[in-house]
Amino acid sequence: MTRPRPAGAPTMTSHSPSRPEQRPAATGRGTRVRGTRQAEALSHVLADLPGFSSAQDIHAELRRRGERIGLTTVYRHLQVLSEDGAVDTLRDETGETLYRRCETSAHHHHVTCRSCGRSVEVEGRAVERWAERVATEAGFADVDHTVEIFGLCPDCAGERR
Repeated sequence: MTRPRPAGAPTMTSHSPSRPEQRPAATGRGTRVRGTRQAEALSHVLADLPGFSSAQDIHAELRRRGERIGLTTVYRHLQVLSEDGAVDTLRDETGETLYRRCETSAHHHHVTCRSCGRSVEVEGRAVERWAERVATEAGFADVDHTVEIFGLCPDCAGERR
């Protein structure tokens, strides 16, 4: 299900530090994400997938499990969950957005393998301080940011040796 991403230009999207279980039901854009059968099924699929997957792949897995849920509904739920910080997003080299259930409650970034697409969540306190300082010096408030870190995971680096 997870598509490997070769060297190129994937883009990570940073998100809110809060966790879904710590918030009331999300209702962004009129979509109720928690408390519906579709939301529960989507949550189970996201929990079972090992890495980033496209909305189409997630939808296919839902259908494979016998869930009757439309692709548009999957996209709506994923968008709300992404805005809410419950899922991480990654844009692959073709521009397609890929999704993965967020593994930590703290604000974080990712180190992503350019070869296989493996992604590890990491904290970046120095980045946070730098972003806040730069924004403050420029007179900005309520700042958000995106940080992209790419390299070769241990397995792919070992294959190149």
